[in-house]
Amino acid sequence: MNVSCEYCQIEEGYGDLIWETTYWLIFLAPSQRYLGTCVVAQKKGCKDLSGLKKEEWTEFGLIVKRLEKTLKTIFNPTLFNWSCFKNATFRQKNPKPEVHWHFIPRYKEEVVFGGLKFKDPDFGYIPQPITQRIPPQVQKNLKKKIETHLMNKYPKTSK
Repeated sequence: MNVSCEYCQIEEGYGDLIWETTYWLIFLAPSQRYLGTCVVAQKKGCKDLSGLKKEEWTEFGLIVKRLEKTLKTIFNPTLFNWSCFKNATFRQKNPKPEVHWHFIPRYKEEVVFGGLKFKDPDFGYIPQPITQRIPPQVQKNLKKKIETHLMNKYPKTSK
């Protein structure tokens, strides 16, 4: 995580690191209103999508496939939303936006994990930025479940 990134300084930043590639960091988001929500952050602190290099786009494409397949295997979401917002950085004086993606699995049906029921109250609509924290042990178990699947199928590729 880039300590100079203003977004990283908001609350708990991106969350718990679950996977690292050559160009990207994948975090389990602190809010799990939508079970399995992650943030995929570009390592070098690129300001705009147009600044990404071909190899960064290629690796991002692999991350999309792997994250979607992983979540489909373990929780079977109905669909996936991907968004790239940089709005929060502009709430600060002298903003320094950086490319990061929000990966939001969406569920038509309720899912149970760690003894908790996860319902998608906005299914079929834009995800709402409402924070939903889960107990720390459930968050830890969720991180481990996703991380274990990713590591077994796709070992770390960072240099």
